[in-house]
Amino acid sequence: MKNLSDIEIIESVKRGNQADFALLVDRYSGKAFSMLKRLLKNQMDAEEALQDSFLKAYQSIASFKGESKFSTWFYRIVYNTALTILSAKKRKTEKEMVSIDEEFEIETFDNEIYAKSDNVNKYLFGMVDRLPPRYALIIILYYIDDMSLNEISQILGLSLVNAKVMLHRSRTALKDLVIKHNLQEELT
Repeated sequence: MKNLSDIEIIESVKRGNQADFALLVDRYSGKAFSMLKRLLKNQMDAEEALQDSFLKAYQSIASFKGESKFSTWFYRIVYNTALTILSAKKRKTEKEMVSIDEEFEIETFDNEIYAKSDNVNKYLFGMVDRLPPRYALIIILYYIDDMSLNEISQILGLSLVNAKVMLHRSRTALKDLVIKHNLQEELT
Protein backbone atom coordinates (compact mmCIF):
# COMPACT_ATOMS: atom_id res chain seq x y z
CA MET A 1 0.00 0.00 0.00
CA LYS A 2 2.96 2.32 0.62
CA ASN A 3 3.96 2.09 -3.07
CA LEU A 4 0.89 4.04 -4.12
CA SER A 5 1.37 7.44 -5.69
CA ASP A 6 0.11 10.55 -3.95
CA ILE A 7 -2.71 10.85 -6.49
CA GLU A 8 -3.85 7.25 -5.85
CA ILE A 9 -3.87 7.86 -2.10
CA ILE A 10 -5.79 11.13 -2.50
CA GLU A 11 -8.38 9.46 -4.73
CA SER A 12 -8.77 6.71 -2.13
CA VAL A 13 -9.29 9.29 0.62
CA LYS A 14 -11.83 11.13 -1.54
CA ARG A 15 -13.72 7.84 -1.99
CA GLY A 16 -14.07 7.58 1.77
CA ASN A 17 -11.01 5.59 2.85
CA GLN A 18 -10.03 8.11 5.49
CA ALA A 19 -7.36 5.87 7.02
CA ASP A 20 -5.31 6.13 3.81
CA PHE A 21 -4.54 9.75 4.67
CA ALA A 22 -2.08 8.33 7.22
CA LEU A 23 0.10 7.29 4.27
CA LEU A 24 0.45 10.94 3.28
CA VAL A 25 1.18 11.87 6.89
CA ASP A 26 3.96 9.28 7.03
CA ARG A 27 5.33 10.41 3.69
CA TYR A 28 5.46 14.16 4.37
CA SER A 29 5.67 14.67 8.12
CA GLY A 30 9.49 14.59 8.30
CA LYS A 31 10.23 17.34 5.80
CA ALA A 32 7.26 19.43 6.90
CA PHE A 33 8.35 19.21 10.54
CA SER A 34 11.90 20.18 9.61
CA MET A 35 10.59 23.18 7.67
CA LEU A 36 8.39 24.25 10.56
CA LYS A 37 11.19 23.92 13.13
CA ARG A 38 13.42 26.15 11.01
CA LEU A 39 10.68 28.73 10.54
CA LEU A 40 9.25 28.73 14.05
CA LYS A 41 12.45 27.93 15.97
CA ASN A 42 10.42 26.08 18.60
CA GLN A 43 9.73 22.35 18.67
CA MET A 44 6.35 22.56 20.40
CA ASP A 45 5.12 25.24 18.00
CA ALA A 46 6.39 23.15 15.08
CA GLU A 47 4.54 20.06 16.33
CA GLU A 48 1.32 22.01 16.75
CA ALA A 49 1.70 23.65 13.34
CA LEU A 50 2.35 20.25 11.75
CA GLN A 51 -0.86 18.85 13.21
CA ASP A 52 -2.77 21.95 12.06
CA SER A 53 -1.29 21.63 8.58
CA PHE A 54 -2.30 18.00 8.19
CA LEU A 55 -5.77 18.78 9.54
CA LYS A 56 -6.15 21.64 7.02
CA ALA A 57 -4.89 19.39 4.22
CA TYR A 58 -7.33 16.63 5.18
CA GLN A 59 -10.25 19.04 5.39
CA SER A 60 -9.32 20.54 2.01
CA ILE A 61 -8.38 17.34 0.18
CA ALA A 62 -11.55 17.54 -1.91
CA SER A 63 -10.33 20.84 -3.36
CA PHE A 64 -6.98 19.37 -4.44
CA LYS A 65 -7.16 19.41 -8.24
CA GLY A 66 -3.82 17.81 -9.02
CA GLU A 67 -2.59 20.82 -11.01
CA SER A 68 0.62 20.68 -8.98
CA LYS A 69 2.25 17.91 -7.01
CA PHE A 70 0.62 17.11 -3.68
CA SER A 71 3.88 17.94 -1.91
CA THR A 72 3.87 21.46 -3.35
CA TRP A 73 0.22 21.97 -2.40
CA PHE A 74 0.83 20.60 1.11
CA TYR A 75 4.03 22.59 1.74
CA ARG A 76 2.10 25.72 0.78
CA ILE A 77 -0.37 24.89 3.59
CA VAL A 78 2.56 24.28 5.96
CA TYR A 79 4.17 27.58 5.01
CA ASN A 80 0.94 29.55 5.47
CA THR A 81 0.33 27.89 8.85
CA ALA A 82 3.83 28.91 9.97
CA LEU A 83 3.28 32.49 8.78
CA THR A 84 0.05 32.68 10.79
CA ILE A 85 1.85 31.53 13.93
CA LEU A 86 4.78 33.90 13.35
CA SER A 87 2.37 36.78 12.82
CA ALA A 88 0.54 36.00 16.06
CA LYS A 89 3.84 35.75 17.94
CA LYS A 90 5.01 39.05 16.50
CA ARG A 91 1.84 40.80 17.65
CA LYS A 92 2.21 39.27 21.11
CA THR A 93 5.87 40.25 21.32
CA GLU A 94 5.14 43.81 20.26
CA LYS A 95 2.62 44.08 23.10
CA GLU A 96 5.08 42.73 25.67
CA MET A 97 8.12 44.49 24.28
CA VAL A 98 10.79 45.51 26.76
CA SER A 99 13.93 47.39 25.81
CA ILE A 100 16.91 45.09 25.49
CA ASP A 101 20.42 45.78 24.36
CA GLU A 102 20.16 43.87 21.06
CA GLU A 103 23.83 44.17 20.17
CA PHE A 104 24.85 42.29 23.33
CA GLU A 105 22.21 39.65 22.75
CA ILE A 106 23.30 39.03 19.16
CA GLU A 107 26.98 38.77 20.07
CA THR A 108 26.20 36.33 22.91
CA PHE A 109 24.06 34.26 20.57
CA ASP A 110 26.83 34.06 17.92
CA ASN A 111 29.39 32.90 20.45
CA GLU A 112 26.93 30.38 21.86
CA ILE A 113 26.22 28.87 18.43
CA TYR A 114 29.90 28.63 17.56
CA ALA A 115 30.82 27.13 20.95
CA LYS A 116 28.13 24.44 20.60
CA SER A 117 28.99 23.64 16.98
CA ASP A 118 30.99 20.51 16.35
CA ASN A 119 31.89 21.69 12.87
CA VAL A 120 31.51 24.49 10.40
CA ASN A 121 28.41 22.97 8.77
CA LYS A 122 26.48 23.15 12.03
CA TYR A 123 27.61 26.72 12.49
CA LEU A 124 26.53 27.54 8.94
CA PHE A 125 23.09 26.04 9.66
CA GLY A 126 22.99 28.25 12.75
CA MET A 127 23.68 31.21 10.48
CA VAL A 128 20.87 30.13 8.12
CA ASP A 129 18.57 30.05 11.14
CA ARG A 130 19.49 33.68 11.83
CA LEU A 131 18.22 34.80 8.43
CA PRO A 132 14.68 36.15 8.09
CA PRO A 133 12.28 33.18 7.95
CA ARG A 134 11.52 33.45 4.23
CA TYR A 135 15.23 33.66 3.35
CA ALA A 136 16.08 30.67 5.56
CA LEU A 137 13.19 28.69 4.12
CA ILE A 138 14.15 29.27 0.50
CA ILE A 139 17.76 28.22 1.19
CA ILE A 140 16.58 25.06 2.98
CA LEU A 141 14.05 24.17 0.28
CA TYR A 142 16.54 24.75 -2.55
CA TYR A 143 19.78 23.36 -1.12
CA ILE A 144 18.69 20.85 1.51
CA ASP A 145 15.32 19.58 0.25
CA ASP A 146 16.52 19.84 -3.38
CA MET A 147 13.32 21.47 -4.64
CA SER A 148 13.17 23.30 -7.94
CA LEU A 149 12.63 27.04 -8.09
CA ASN A 150 9.29 26.35 -9.74
CA GLU A 151 8.13 24.27 -6.75
CA ILE A 152 9.46 26.86 -4.32
CA SER A 153 7.64 29.65 -6.15
CA GLN A 154 4.38 27.72 -5.80
CA ILE A 155 4.94 27.00 -2.11
CA LEU A 156 5.76 30.62 -1.32
CA GLY A 157 3.11 32.04 -3.66
CA LEU A 158 5.64 33.92 -5.77
CA SER A 159 6.31 34.20 -9.46
CA LEU A 160 9.29 32.22 -10.71
CA VAL A 161 11.23 35.44 -11.25
CA ASN A 162 10.52 36.60 -7.69
CA ALA A 163 11.60 33.19 -6.34
CA LYS A 164 14.91 33.55 -8.20
CA VAL A 165 15.36 37.06 -6.80
CA MET A 166 14.56 35.87 -3.29
CA LEU A 167 17.06 32.99 -3.61
CA HIS A 168 19.70 35.49 -4.73
CA ARG A 169 18.91 37.82 -1.82
CA SER A 170 18.98 34.87 0.59
CA ARG A 171 22.41 33.82 -0.65
CA THR A 172 23.64 37.40 -0.36
CA ALA A 173 22.28 37.75 3.18
CA LEU A 174 23.94 34.47 4.20
CA LYS A 175 27.20 35.53 2.58
CA ASP A 176 27.05 38.85 4.45
CA LEU A 177 26.53 37.02 7.75
CA VAL A 178 29.47 34.75 7.04
CA ILE A 179 31.69 37.72 6.13
CA LYS A 180 30.51 39.67 9.16
CA HIS A 181 31.66 36.83 11.38
CA ASN A 182 34.96 36.29 9.50
CA LEU A 183 34.14 32.72 8.56
CA GLN A 184 34.88 32.85 4.83
CA GLU A 185 38.28 31.14 5.28
CA GLU A 186 36.82 28.36 7.43
CA LEU A 187 34.13 27.56 4.85
CA THR A 188 36.51 27.10 1.91
